[in-house]
Amino acid sequence: MRRRMKELFRAFRDSLGSRTLTENLRDEGFKIERDRTCRLMKALNLKVKQKRKYKVKTDSKHHLPVAENMLNRRFPPQVPNQAWDVDITYLRTQEDWIYLAVVIDLYSRRVVGWSMDRRMKKAFVIRALMMAINFRKPPPGLIHHSDRGS
Repeated sequence: MRRRMKELFRAFRDSLGSRTLTENLRDEGFKIERDRTCRLMKALNLKVKQKRKYKVKTDSKHHLPVAENMLNRRFPPQVPNQAWDVDITYLRTQEDWIYLAVVIDLYSRRVVGWSMDRRMKKAFVIRALMMAINFRKPPPGLIHHSDRGS
């Protein structure tokens, strides 16, 4: 049972508490009470990792110049490659967090460029834009829209 406790705990990325671990063990046919689960977790040094508090990554109160909002909520464009939108998000992997920049054609809602990196630097956003430009070869006048963060 100790081996199975360790396996379950690791399978849930060290986030399984005593209640849920007890329920899982019972579902697998083990006869165990929560008090015993707590004692065994302590003996096996199975400590639940606390989730980190959400931390805002965008600095909206910067003093850098901000581009005019040319789209002004007029969606969707009438033809492809008229307006592209870009956004950044971050994804949790088994090792760490990774940032993802995505460029979307607002006409078709298709991803036309993307880039991933371990650090949020301007170069990785530029790579996503360059991928989109090389892939689509847009005409002059394309609107490149973002949330206007830093």
